[in-house]
Amino acid sequence: MQPLIIPRKEHGISRKQVSLNALRTLYRLRDHGFIAYLVGGCVRDLLLERTPKDFDIATNAAPGQIKRLFRNCRLVGRRFRLAHLYFQDEILEVSTFRAAAPASEEEPEETDASESHLHHPRHLINEDGMVLRDNVFGTPEEDALRRDFTINALAYNIEDFSLIDFTTGLSDLRQRLLRPIGDPLVRFTEDPVRMLRAVRFSASHDLVIEPATWETLCEQAPTISRASPARLYEEMMKLFLLGSARPVFDLLLRSGLLAPLFPGLSRWLDESNRHPARLCENLEWLDRRHGNGTPPTSPLLFLAVFFGPVLEARALIRQRDGVPRQQALAAAQAVFMEELCKTVHVPARIGGRLRNLLAMQPSLHRMPPRRPASLAGRPDFVDALAYLRLGTETRGENRSTLKWWEDFLAAAPPVTSPEPPPDEAPPKRRRRRRHRRRRPAPAAA
Repeated sequence: MQPLIIPRKEHGISRKQVSLNALRTLYRLRDHGFIAYLVGGCVRDLLLERTPKDFDIATNAAPGQIKRLFRNCRLVGRRFRLAHLYFQDEILEVSTFRAAAPASEEEPEETDASESHLHHPRHLINEDGMVLRDNVFGTPEEDALRRDFTINALAYNIEDFSLIDFTTGLSDLRQRLLRPIGDPLVRFTEDPVRMLRAVRFSASHDLVIEPATWETLCEQAPTISRASPARLYEEMMKLFLLGSARPVFDLLLRSGLLAPLFPGLSRWLDESNRHPARLCENLEWLDRRHGNGTPPTSPLLFLAVFFGPVLEARALIRQRDGVPRQQALAAAQAVFMEELCKTVHVPARIGGRLRNLLAMQPSLHRMPPRRPASLAGRPDFVDALAYLRLGTETRGENRSTLKWWEDFLAAAPPVTSPEPPPDEAPPKRRRRRRHRRRRPAPAAA
């Protein structure tokens, strides 16, 4: 099947919509004799007249060749060998065209990616059929056909500014249809996270999942637990922090993905018909924050919004048995997180801060609060106050309390020391150089 080539005058993508860093990278690859395409979600979003979050580039240059061409390049990844180009204001991801290959091929030395089928044939599949490693170089068409959905298999060619459709991506995009490339059962088996990507794209781009694909997704939902817990945590952030948390939740619930992902939360929702309504209110509040220009929601605040109600409910049961609130909250969270982390691994540092945020709520509710300036100076105070605001704006709770804090902060904003980025090491102490004392010369006889 020949790809569909749409010339520049027949599609709406302009170079003015593409970041300068991406354009310069495309031109540099082209000027050195390589094929260079914009690929994936950025092409999809440009066609939908949305602003892309990032610009991904695919080329026939091998990772080593990309690294030699760009001084700001760092090669990353084990399953997929990728090149990251670091600029002052963005990071570009440049990948070599890939294709599927049998696991039995040998791995020769890397020379030129034009011999696509010979380089790095690292294609490993586990006993369940899930792809563990996939570093096989290929052609542009092979690269497009191994992507997840047709709407993500479109490419923008910098050589002649044409749009290349290797599947039915353009027509599916016009029909607002989300369709995998190939058999959905095979695609979801190769990578169960594709089920979450289907949910995310459907919710965020207002797309309808193809009926046969939706049926397969519902059948395969329990297999989501095969994916790495650390990777599922990253996917959870993408699902709920991009402005479509409420429709995402509905799709997770309907498809059966919610229970294997969040077993403790799922059981709590089954206990009462009121719980799903409250959680939906919380997620709608997150979406409003995203849409009205409020600073981006932190992972900590999201976890409080999503898991806070069930943690507080479990702690209340222990309190009724005579356990002090702080101890009850710590015990409830320990049980909940132990089960959750088997599928979705929440970093221990974030889990500890979540416990502190919830434990801070009684101090925020006390009127007048004790040492409010000290409380406002705590590292997670801003998120703790936002969690208080959630109750006020969704259920009308604690209006006077929130007003008191707003007036206090307007009069005397808190002074807090910014936390260092998690990956940033503390500055090394400079060692003082010790000077050797010169021994006096012996006196002349």
